[in-house]
Amino acid sequence: MNPGSPSKAPSVAAVDWGTTRLRVWLVDEAGKILAERRGDDGLITAQATGFSTILEGHLAAMGAPEAMPVIICGMAGSRQGWLEAPYVTVPAPIGAILAGAARIPGQRRDIRIVPGLAQRQADAPDVMRGEETQLAGADLPAKGRHLVCMPGTHSKWVLVEDGAVAGFGTWPTGELFSVLAAHSILRHSLGEQPKPVASGNAFFRRWCEQALADGGDVTSRLFSIRAAGLLQDLKPDDAAACLSGLLIGGEIASASHRYGKGAASVVLIASGALGALYTEALGLAGLAVRTVDADEAVRAGLIEAARENGMIAGSGVAA
Repeated sequence: MNPGSPSKAPSVAAVDWGTTRLRVWLVDEAGKILAERRGDDGLITAQATGFSTILEGHLAAMGAPEAMPVIICGMAGSRQGWLEAPYVTVPAPIGAILAGAARIPGQRRDIRIVPGLAQRQADAPDVMRGEETQLAGADLPAKGRHLVCMPGTHSKWVLVEDGAVAGFGTWPTGELFSVLAAHSILRHSLGEQPKPVASGNAFFRRWCEQALADGGDVTSRLFSIRAAGLLQDLKPDDAAACLSGLLIGGEIASASHRYGKGAASVVLIASGALGALYTEALGLAGLAVRTVDADEAVRAGLIEAARENGMIAGSGVAA
């Protein structure tokens, strides 16, 4: 945690409230970050302790004024959260999504939660919550067609056209890796605690290329990882790299088929080792990549949401 000592008066608190983690930033009128605080009191902890109690504890520790407004994104707005912020149906302009933040009643502060997105197509229902704020902070051009990849436990691929979310899809790549590694026959090949895969791994590249060549058909190749352990002495760390390459390559092939026909580039919103893996995999798919740091994107998106809700000055519209 880093409470910091703001040199200027903060105007709004911006909060990214995840399932297990919480991040709070104090922001001045110009949108500058003055202080930051992080904690392990995400949604799961807040359900027991109380959302207001946790938030006010962090704000007090940061010296935030009692009447200062708060803008929140993430799982605090889920059905299991503080207040279910209604989903905005796509297609929808990104600015209009942010401006629809739901206010929490009965609080002495003006506290609002950015809504999630809903795709209500009968053949492709989908939802997202939290990623819409990263999208708003990714500095996408106002005009044109842009394909965005946000990897994670449930990777999101988003099609943005002229500043509006036209559609999106979810690929649960991270969750599939965890489930297969722990609860399938592959657990015998990967071992009890598979090590994180680093970019540049030859096994990752080879299996990613195979998944791309197969057009995303990964199920027919999964058992080959087990067979390679039995017949070719494939080691556990290498098996983990194979599985990671196969699943990420399959995700990219599938998403590209759905959204990327004719696309030559992707905006990748990611951080750290996972971002490096996806950059490598997208390059293997022949796609140019513009990388946006996920932490910076969520901060910028929350600041824009504060503007759109009239909490700080700027291009946003007053609520």
